[in-house]
Amino acid sequence: MDFSRINELARQWLETLEQWLRSPQFYAQLGLIAATVLLAYLAAGLIRRAVPLLREPPKPGVFKAIRNVLYQFGGLLFPLLLIAALGISARISTDLVAQDWLIKIAQSLATVFLIYSIIRRYVTNPVAASITKWIAIPVATLHVFGWLDDVTTYLDSLSIELGNIHLSVYGVARALIFGSLLFWLGRVSNNTGQQIIRKQEALDVGTREVMAKLFQVLVAVAIMLVLLQVMGINLTTLAVFGGAVGVGLGFGLQSIASNFISGIIILLDRSVTVGDYVELEDGRAGIIREMNMRSTTLETFDGKDIVVPNEKFITGEFINWTHKDPQQRYSINLSVAYSTDLHALFTLLRETVASHPQVLSGPQFPLEMQPDAEISGFGDSGIDILIEYWMNGIDDGPNRVGADLLLMIWDAFRQHGIEIPFPQREVRMLNPS
Repeated sequence: MDFSRINELARQWLETLEQWLRSPQFYAQLGLIAATVLLAYLAAGLIRRAVPLLREPPKPGVFKAIRNVLYQFGGLLFPLLLIAALGISARISTDLVAQDWLIKIAQSLATVFLIYSIIRRYVTNPVAASITKWIAIPVATLHVFGWLDDVTTYLDSLSIELGNIHLSVYGVARALIFGSLLFWLGRVSNNTGQQIIRKQEALDVGTREVMAKLFQVLVAVAIMLVLLQVMGINLTTLAVFGGAVGVGLGFGLQSIASNFISGIIILLDRSVTVGDYVELEDGRAGIIREMNMRSTTLETFDGKDIVVPNEKFITGEFINWTHKDPQQRYSINLSVAYSTDLHALFTLLRETVASHPQVLSGPQFPLEMQPDAEISGFGDSGIDILIEYWMNGIDDGPNRVGADLLLMIWDAFRQHGIEIPFPQREVRMLNPS
């Protein structure tokens, strides 16, 4: 180790520091910096008190995320105004004392302070915040002292060649830094945009889902294009890659591509939407809880999730019970003895069914939607009766209307002595002896 060289550098730094402390220009710049900091602090406080969006935290509402970003921006006013004011002070110092180097250093340090303020307010993930602090702030500090170009040149010299591809430590680090920043910005903008779209009550649920999914795809494509530009990859070279992807879609990814396109078609034609009760060809049924580009999730009444590929809704048959009209008609079949007074029975059944609070009845509904009872046939042991009623929603899960009506009919039959016959058979003895 060359101690003489170190001693020489230390002596030069001490002489420079001594010259600074004896220089009137140094104290003039120091006074300008102090005055600039005070003025920027007072101006930032006045602006925050004058603007309502910066003065009070946002209240719950549709645009709370955007208003929260603007409110957090109030904390950045001081470093922003300080950077601008120090630029003006540098010109004033040049005119007065013909020096501005100290103010330039202060302006660079204010830029570092601005970066730190942005990280502290907008990067909520602890891991992302730590990574950004340990990368952005050191880079800004290197820039302040003029060492950034030397460091980047050295890192760029540490490289390897893979055919026509030039890989260096500097290029990889730049891709990782900007890639992380882009994906973080994309996730924030995607979540905020989808929340805003889904809260537009003027649009129906299907249209909101279409716009939210398309917005998600556009954000992902934009991030990938910007990241490719940051990595220095020419987009025209992706033509060959696009052809290879097309071949892959035609063979190995055919099912994925089919489900993806089917998801777009479903969202556009709105044959199914979130909240519909759907019954598939194999008898499985449930309420649509979530619709993605690849699959649709049905939630059954017993707590299970059925993940159905979107292609099933395009190529197969299904029953959508509640898509256009939540009102559904159900029926109950039973038998009574041949000795029953049918006229009194029908009146009793209509009144009993209509008394259920979830059954649609009353003058506000048309005649064909009123509870009805009629003869459906003559059986071997009794008269077959058909009961029909309408209700809102599906007779399952939280709505157990059919089970309630069966119990109510049983109680009514016991009160009025109406018999539900057992199977009966008549036996004749052809030879009594």
